[in-house]
Amino acid sequence: MFGWEFPPHNSGGLGTACFGLTRALSRDAEVVFVLPKKVPIISDFAKMVFANIGNIKIKEIDSLLYPYITGESYGEEYQMHHDSVYGVSLMEEVKRYARKAGAIALSENCDIIHAHDWLAYLAGIEAKKATGKPLVVHVHATEFDRTGGNGVNQQVYEIECAGLAAADAIVAVSQWTKDILVSKYGVSPEKVTVVHNGIDFEDIKKLPSRLKELKDAGNKIVIFVGRITLQKGPDYFIRAAKRVLEYRPETMFVVSGSGDMEYQMIRQAASEGISDKVFFAGFLRGDDLNALYQEADLYIMPSISEPFGITPLESLANGTPVLISNQSGVSEVLNHALKADFWDIDDMADKIISTLDHPSLSENLCKNGYQEAKKNSWSVASSKCLKLYGKLCH
Repeated sequence: MFGWEFPPHNSGGLGTACFGLTRALSRDAEVVFVLPKKVPIISDFAKMVFANIGNIKIKEIDSLLYPYITGESYGEEYQMHHDSVYGVSLMEEVKRYARKAGAIALSENCDIIHAHDWLAYLAGIEAKKATGKPLVVHVHATEFDRTGGNGVNQQVYEIECAGLAAADAIVAVSQWTKDILVSKYGVSPEKVTVVHNGIDFEDIKKLPSRLKELKDAGNKIVIFVGRITLQKGPDYFIRAAKRVLEYRPETMFVVSGSGDMEYQMIRQAASEGISDKVFFAGFLRGDDLNALYQEADLYIMPSISEPFGITPLESLANGTPVLISNQSGVSEVLNHALKADFWDIDDMADKIISTLDHPSLSENLCKNGYQEAKKNSWSVASSKCLKLYGKLCH
């Protein structure tokens, strides 16, 4: 399995998804997870075994690649390393990683090759060429999601097309994503299996209050959790906050995450005159993140194009209702969630205010949303993947 990040060293939902699925798969199969990681070069690649994760071996390759990387950010990383082992550009480094993938695949007695997202597709192709084993590509996002539909990086798009064409089977995290693969990439619908992401409830526990003073003062808390980037609609979150505060000034808005639009989001809050009502908590994980969910009165995901969206499930698992965009995969598995088009600020504001003003509505969304979230476990996702593996192996 070729991936790009693994908790606790993750910067977004891709790592969370890889960890959840891999841990579930390891209960029924041995998984070798190949992970690019910037470490001092000792050999061509180093093997690490995480004993606390179960039947999982993790191999690390020295690389400058990481999730959500761009050509510009890769160039900055490359300038910091005066070693010719790395590719001079992002695409060269992706190809270098692919060349190493073939050798890794030959060193392991594998039955299936599983590659996560575009950075791993070429690696998956080379591993398939080297071993002759079936290739599954797992689409967590497409270039059309990452850009919000405003043009695509042609090189990335071509790599995505190559991976999709070479795959023996494709896993999409939602019907939303499957529809994009069919309409934008010309993929046959029969080749794509929808496997929704999940959540492990055993990772959730009740935590002490950390915002008691704010809550005791009568404030309501609305949160945004995710990468602060175009795809996630952070600017719409601020616009909705401005509208809500015109009617409910005792509301606090908390942002957890980091990304290339973080400073723009801060400036936007200031220009709207609501900077004293919007708090930036930085990138939170583990108990810190779960504590924020548990303190909140409502979680909002205003994504422009969201292949799935694990954070609403995390929020519901922690007992907090959610408002999600209609342009998301997670909306396919949640009926007891408020939904709005990401651009409809008035609709979002109305639903935020209604939830804050009507405890019965909030309680109903919490109770029934919690039960829906429980149905979307990583064990369910793992079972679907294992069934697909079985078909390919036979």
